[in-house]
Amino acid sequence: MAAVYLGGQVKKPDRFAGRLFAGLMNGSHALLTDWALTHIEIAADAIALDVGCGGGRTLSRLAAMAPDGRMYGIDYAKGSVAQSRAHNRKLVKAGKVVVENASVSQLPFEDGKFDVATAVETQYYWPSVENDMREILRVLKPGGRLMIVAESYKGAQNDWLLGPVMKLLGSSRLSVDDQRALFLAAGFREVEVFEERKRGWLCAIGKKP
Repeated sequence: MAAVYLGGQVKKPDRFAGRLFAGLMNGSHALLTDWALTHIEIAADAIALDVGCGGGRTLSRLAAMAPDGRMYGIDYAKGSVAQSRAHNRKLVKAGKVVVENASVSQLPFEDGKFDVATAVETQYYWPSVENDMREILRVLKPGGRLMIVAESYKGAQNDWLLGPVMKLLGSSRLSVDDQRALFLAAGFREVEVFEERKRGWLCAIGKKP
């Protein structure tokens, strides 16, 4: 029962213990996130969206990269929303960061709002990956970019270890070629995929035409 509960917290942190899990994710995903962000340019006045914002660290990193911009985070887990707001308390108070409880399948934003969208360690759990990619495409401006970041993917050197764990969590896992095909099928162009093979990290970026 404990394993089932812990697995559920990884996928969808609740309001209580989930806040602890979301906070721990800030540390465990830090190096991966910082590596991925070296592969994308973000303007100082960018409006950005972090899909599945978890503990909120990616939002604070984006805010530092775009000091004149505004950051939005969404997460379907109430525990993550609470922790993300707490982590970015000063930025939220200043109106630089907004965090909402919402699903990637139905984003609460108008068409063409964002310059950049990021999704760190969350695509595995999306309800309908291709449709959800199209939903993100909808809210991006023409020329806007989506960055997907993962530390478990088919073909990685650590796949023998993490693959069975991710399967138990009911996650979808894609190879480099799968990611490229998914971006193109969802309507993105100029797709680039970067790997840090020794660590099993993947960063895929696509542009809205």
